Amino acid sequence: MIKHADIDSFNDIINDDLVLVDFFATWCGPCKMLGPVLEDISSDRSNLVIAKVDIDECSSLAKEYGVMAVPTLILFKNGKEIAKQTGFMPKDMLTSWIEDNR
Repeated sequence: MIKHADIDSFNDIINDDLVLVDFFATWCGPCKMLGPVLEDISSDRSNLVIAKVDIDECSSLAKEYGVMAVPTLILFKNGKEIAKQTGFMPKDMLTSWIEDNR
């Protein structure tokens, strides 16, 4: 399941063991392509929380985490940022990136 994070819920969500946050925008083509990839990964992996943050609704979070382009994926472990990637990735590349950075 993918969680939708906002300013009020963001810190609670990222304090889980391993969390992938997708900073996206509704108008972004690559973000729309990434959606089904994240859905697939979320159904395959029970040990990973996936959250989405709409940069237009939560611009302060985007600014705080240095999001300059969308989609930007940030991997958190216990509330700490451990890796960041910008742009679309197919499922196999994204899965490898998650594993390489856990």
